[in-house]
Amino acid sequence: MTASPCADPRLARLADVLVRYSTSVKKGDIVGIQAEPAAMPLVEALYAAATRAGGHAFWSPRSESLTELLLTEGTDEQVAWASPIAQHYCETVDVSLGVWAEQNTRMLSRFDPARAALLQQARKPFLKRFLQRAAEGSLRWCGTQYPTQAAAQDAERSLRQYQDFVFRAGLLHLDDPVAAWQRIHERQQRVCDWLQGRKTLRFTAPACDGHDGTDLTVDVSRATWINCAGKENFPDGEVFAGPGGVDGRVNYTFPAVYNGREVLGVRLVFKGGRVVEASATKGEDFLIKMLDQDAGARTLGEIAIGTNYSITEFSRNTLFDEKIGGTFHAAVGAGYPESGSTNESGLHWDMVCDLRSGGQITSDGEVFHRDGRFLRPEWPGPQ
Repeated sequence: MTASPCADPRLARLADVLVRYSTSVKKGDIVGIQAEPAAMPLVEALYAAATRAGGHAFWSPRSESLTELLLTEGTDEQVAWASPIAQHYCETVDVSLGVWAEQNTRMLSRFDPARAALLQQARKPFLKRFLQRAAEGSLRWCGTQYPTQAAAQDAERSLRQYQDFVFRAGLLHLDDPVAAWQRIHERQQRVCDWLQGRKTLRFTAPACDGHDGTDLTVDVSRATWINCAGKENFPDGEVFAGPGGVDGRVNYTFPAVYNGREVLGVRLVFKGGRVVEASATKGEDFLIKMLDQDAGARTLGEIAIGTNYSITEFSRNTLFDEKIGGTFHAAVGAGYPESGSTNESGLHWDMVCDLRSGGQITSDGEVFHRDGRFLRPEWPGPQ
């Protein structure tokens, strides 16, 4: 199979990286490609690359319009229904390649947040098993963004500018992006090795926009630090761990975006690992309903440091925003078992805090990150 004649040639390079580097597709692998029809040029490129690698590829369509119909016409029971087909997919594939290609990123904005929470509950058994298999090593996966007009508008760019942003963030403009990501992996591994076995991390950032500053202390004594260098998200660039106890407050300087909802001025207070206070200047009702959807939604499932210094601007797309070099992000809800987290939830919501103007990270009292930069030159930094 060949790609569509009008397809951007960079899509073939992206597909090659995802198949050959990110998921290492080999002969006999069952390879599921989950994507909207709008992403067909990339679906074709992935299908071709996976087939050349010896895999058995198939396309599993997603549909915004069908999701809207379910929310409009379905009962609560139908919205919360966990599909056995989705569960079979999760149990069967060796490799899952997810492509986000929203035509309307705000499609769910006018639906009752409680209904949106039911959609997340439908995903809970799928997400639990998916993460279990990934932790066991029996499932390789990677998710990426297909540039659409909707995503470009969110990022306040033209489609052409957004395409350049997406592909440059993945280093696809370089002659050998796989080699570049391998070098990134080496630099990030130094951070993981240094953090492994440390007891606590403390994140601080000055007050802004009339809000208290961030002062968050996270127990990472039993965590495993994970090096994210293009294996499960693409583009990538972070190191993360499964937190234990969490105490303090965080004021998120960037909007928190989830299911097309943009929540501004999020402030969370943690005690004993759980959110005990939550507020927002816009979208607070949605924030609270997401946090109250199940027992694990108010527990922190991930703590991470962004290391991709090729991404410098906020785009309202978490795939990119959580990777911005000089930020940290924390996800409420489900954690990744391989990182030491045991938290289960239908929610996994990454929220990003900028550290580039006066922020600091310390570990066991030692400062290692200031004003958005690691203090060791052999660690990730602007190239």
